[in-house]
Amino acid sequence: MPSPFPGMNPYLEHPALWAGIHHRLISAIANDLNPYLRPKYIAAIEERVYEMSGEKSVLVGIPDVAVQRVSAVTNATESNIALVAPSAQPIEVLIPIPEILTESYLEIRAVETEAAIAAIEVLSPKNKQSVVGRLQYETKRQKILGSSTHLVEIDLLRQGEAMPVLNLAIASHYRILVSRSETRPKAQLYAFNLRDIIPQFSLPLQPGDAEPILDLQRLLHEIYDQGSYDLRINYSNSPVPALSETDAAWVDEVLRQQGLR
Repeated sequence: MPSPFPGMNPYLEHPALWAGIHHRLISAIANDLNPYLRPKYIAAIEERVYEMSGEKSVLVGIPDVAVQRVSAVTNATESNIALVAPSAQPIEVLIPIPEILTESYLEIRAVETEAAIAAIEVLSPKNKQSVVGRLQYETKRQKILGSSTHLVEIDLLRQGEAMPVLNLAIASHYRILVSRSETRPKAQLYAFNLRDIIPQFSLPLQPGDAEPILDLQRLLHEIYDQGSYDLRINYSNSPVPALSETDAAWVDEVLRQQGLR
């Protein structure tokens, strides 16, 4: 069963679902591209690993802490030292602990030399909202933009700050950036909104090679069907993150037309 929306399904942005969508989309892109890239290139799934801690990290595996309140000891037969009761009782708190995070991305590599021809990034909330995650990603982004590797940056998340581009102030729900190494600093930005079909684009390769078309809309419909997301999403609820009043009314109309509300 395909997604009920013509473009991006806003319910897939829910934090409880996005990690799975991210993983499936990276794999789907690799599987879709590899037949067209053979025999000169391969699409390889890579992982970026880093450590973070603080308010926005996810605290996992922390047992309940039993805090024992201190009481005054006044047994004069055991000690001649008078112990003063504390002026305030301890309270239970949580402290930030290091958390190891991994993020998947794609590299298009030349088979003969293993050189990275293009990097394909699907942004996550950690890239757009977490201080450590954003710094980690922006550092890598700058390194790619200063190299001969093409960059494809896919942002299907409404929440968080968009990655920077120069000389253009544009507001859109979603973005796809295609930065060809030979045309930098110029790049192609596909800016689109909730009601739009996700645009198709060519994957940049080496000069003279046929470039495959990446159809993210088709892949997301397939992921929705293969992952049985129609059984996992309660369309009577509102999407997370929240929509504007106008977009919420449009979503309600779409869902009612398809008998999901």
